Amino acid sequence: MSTETDTKVVAEVRENFGKGYARRLRAAGKIPAVIYGHGTDPVHVSLPGHQVSLLIRRANAVLELDVAGKQQLTLVKDVQKDPVRQIIEHIDLLVVKKGEKIQVDVPVVVVGEPFAGTIANLDNATVLLEVEATHIPQNIEVDVEGLEDGVRITAADLTLPKGASLVVDPETLIVAVSVPTAALAAEEEIAEADAEVAAEQSEEAAE
Repeated sequence: MSTETDTKVVAEVRENFGKGYARRLRAAGKIPAVIYGHGTDPVHVSLPGHQVSLLIRRANAVLELDVAGKQQLTLVKDVQKDPVRQIIEHIDLLVVKKGEKIQVDVPVVVVGEPFAGTIANLDNATVLLEVEATHIPQNIEVDVEGLEDGVRITAADLTLPKGASLVVDPETLIVAVSVPTAALAAEEEIAEADAEVAAEQSEEAAE
């Protein structure tokens, strides 16, 4: 992900803490956050709620912060939400540098349709990669078009963007193509019924 203009965010340094203050911030349309990493002391800030809510819809969002006039590149490391209302309560931001390589979990997206009668089971929804902080892929696509029962796609089979490398075991299963259990059971029932009919017909013929 590149640091385009729309990732620039003005962060306000905050000196007050506590749940009550955090509630007032959120009521004012702001999100409490903390910036840490690279041996620096944690900096507590507030972020513009609407803008940041849109930016962090993307996995592993990188924000170019303006903190009291100082530019700071950060990776959204953790987003804490209210489990019921889904309101963003707090964001953890990790300091990163341009050109620096970091490890991130990148979402896996399955595209295409496997062979008729089969399904593609996503065994791992993310894959751990080492990538440049400013070039994190939004996702990794796995094309299953026309694949037949029994095909297994591992991490080693993934097509990675330039500069990215696997951190997970290359043999980690990502997608497996198979016939649904219900379909297999139905086929077995049909086969058993056919066998019974054939047996009955054989007995009648013998009589």
